[in-house]
Amino acid sequence: MSTETASAAERAAVPSVVDWAEARARAYGAGRSAALPAVDRPLADTDGLTLAEPLAPATDLPAFPTSSVDGWAVRGDGPWRVVGRVLAGGSPPPLAEDGTTVEIATGAMVPEGVTAILRVEESTRTADGRIAGTPRPHPEWRRPGEEAYAGEELLPAGTPVDPALIGLAASCGHDTLRMRRRARAALLVFGDELLTSGPPAAGRVRDALGPAVPAWLRRYGCEVRPADVTGPVADTLPAHVGALRAALAEADLVCTTGGTMHGPVDHLHPALAELGADYVVNTVAVRPGFPMLLARLTDPDGRVRFVAGLPGNPQSAIVALVSLVAPLLAGLSGRPEPVLPHATLAEPVPGRGDYTHLALVRLDRMAGTAHPVRHVGSAMLRGLAGADGFAVIRPGTTGEPGDRVPVVPLPLQPGERAW
Repeated sequence: MSTETASAAERAAVPSVVDWAEARARAYGAGRSAALPAVDRPLADTDGLTLAEPLAPATDLPAFPTSSVDGWAVRGDGPWRVVGRVLAGGSPPPLAEDGTTVEIATGAMVPEGVTAILRVEESTRTADGRIAGTPRPHPEWRRPGEEAYAGEELLPAGTPVDPALIGLAASCGHDTLRMRRRARAALLVFGDELLTSGPPAAGRVRDALGPAVPAWLRRYGCEVRPADVTGPVADTLPAHVGALRAALAEADLVCTTGGTMHGPVDHLHPALAELGADYVVNTVAVRPGFPMLLARLTDPDGRVRFVAGLPGNPQSAIVALVSLVAPLLAGLSGRPEPVLPHATLAEPVPGRGDYTHLALVRLDRMAGTAHPVRHVGSAMLRGLAGADGFAVIRPGTTGEPGDRVPVVPLPLQPGERAW
């Protein structure tokens, strides 16, 4: 059949293999161009989300001079007559006369007219009850704007929110933050041969990805509800099209497992063609994980959704997650393109010819070294369960002990940095 008369499904069956690094860049760019809308969220609900606007204080920080010690706020030379007390939370009157002092607590507002603060442990009392001592030469209070000025950009848009940022935002006077909405994800499990409970037997294997992939997606910051996981989906084209259409009605990202090749019951490519999808990436030059894909669907109203086709072999599916889904989600959330950390190989790692090799490794964070793990077949999960990430061995190379190589970290907890 000529290309002029080939169907869309048949044309889709001729993939263009993409270099692994290029595939990651394409996935990130596709996500960035379809970044999720910004929403306002209370501070308590922002952990793990991403700033949609720069973080800036509403006032100077501190907003007023505050004492950094417990002691005596004095005016002029001593000894000083005690005329009052200033506690945190109050707005004191000015200290108007030389030779006077007020007792002051750490964090309390420094009254106008104060020339120094004398630490309580460095003070004494005279026989007539006055305060004596020598203040240190440097001011013992925090000046307005010492930490930041009103309107100053403290953190840029695209910064992931963690507890430290939440505390900073609160100190800046914010009750809500403008955030990127959390991506909604769904999972479709393809393969009639899969069991969803009990041990494998009689030619059928247990589905390991249905329970695992949603947990990985949540660690990448997605919202995945139990109802968003469907499968096994029947091995027919109508069933695939129907399941994809239903999932895409709600989700920003639909991950599928299996069906990424072109066998007799691999219906993902024809289903994507029927739905009018276009490929961001269709097959990546990486081992394991070679037959992975990322497709994009755009509604007439401009709404964009994505389908990530993960291979059916479990480890290969996780390779597809770290290769395509992780950078896609970074783009969707408005975060910077992920920069891979590096580690020193402690043992040799073979290359894969013209393919990038993602080799499971355990990281020694104290030594900065990466150690290959065992049981790393494409269908195996034992090695993955003891690993921290994948060492990247470039095409045409091998990894030798002492080589510094990039490492794709596995997410540990939602929003947690793995390296």
